[in-house]
Amino acid sequence: MKTVLVTGGGGYIGSVLVSKLLRKGYRVKAVDRYFFGEDKLPNQENLIKIREDTRRLKEEIFANVDYVIDLVAISNDPSGEAFSETTYQINHISRVRTANIAKRMGVKRYILPSSCSIYGFQKEKVNENSKTNPLTVYARANEKAEKGVLPLANEDFVVTVIRQSTVFGYSPRMRFDLAINGMIYGAWKNKKLPLMRDGSQYRPMVHIQDTTDVMCLLLEINKEKINGEIFNIGGDNLNYQIGELGKIVADVVSKKIGSQIEIEWYGDPDNRSYQVEFSKIKNVLGWKPKWDARKGVEEILEKLELGQLEKTTQTITLNWYQELIKWHKIIKNIEKYGGILEI
Repeated sequence: MKTVLVTGGGGYIGSVLVSKLLRKGYRVKAVDRYFFGEDKLPNQENLIKIREDTRRLKEEIFANVDYVIDLVAISNDPSGEAFSETTYQINHISRVRTANIAKRMGVKRYILPSSCSIYGFQKEKVNENSKTNPLTVYARANEKAEKGVLPLANEDFVVTVIRQSTVFGYSPRMRFDLAINGMIYGAWKNKKLPLMRDGSQYRPMVHIQDTTDVMCLLLEINKEKINGEIFNIGGDNLNYQIGELGKIVADVVSKKIGSQIEIEWYGDPDNRSYQVEFSKIKNVLGWKPKWDARKGVEEILEKLELGQLEKTTQTITLNWYQELIKWHKIIKNIEKYGGILEI
């Protein structure tokens, strides 16, 4: 039985990945601060939940670990801008540090999930060899992490970077601050869908099940195909124009609830637009996505209709971080002798 250490194991992608790895027969060490709770992961004998900050990981955590998937991140642009120094510490420095410890401890493979956001906004379709143009703290930290880990690759330590498109789909640690997920909830709840003009701007998307499938594939495939390589994760048919995406969401939701969803255009035209090419992963690894936007909308909509999913403060990443910080200050000020009422 191989052991996979997953940082950020309790997060949006991590909670889906960890369960998938367990089903595939791996032993998993899930490292996380668990800001969103440990209940997002199952209780299984082959799962070890480690509550630790990746900026403080010790070598012993890597003992008998075969593979590392370094998911940990302050994720999305608003959180990155609000906590810029922390984002660099976690998304860049801690991940390079983790890769170095993993190599020193004899880990065989290291996977860095990065982001297509490092391409910024481009006029031409971009591939893995295109010049990057990171415009946000989140994107710049990802690029620095890539540059820090790729040189570590050698015959005994396989390093692979994956640049994920904007992820969508259901997770036990649900997020409604992602483009498609947020559109679905807004259309379902308010029967209106606000979209920034003029709708012609492109964004690449990928379903959470597809990107976690790629991570699992990278643990098993011939290392010669992936060592020191970068792969864009998504599909050519998943380069959506925002207007097209809005129509898909509105159409699916309208049919489901029996009420017309209105698209409301706002703001000045958004000229930020980029398309990504995904031929490398298809040609080299023989992989292509199984999910598209319509299927993803149907998945989340069904859970909303059944009452299995709701939007809370926890589902908006930045809001939850801010809530935790607020209550941390309150509790520190009133705590005495290790407690509040009970001491």
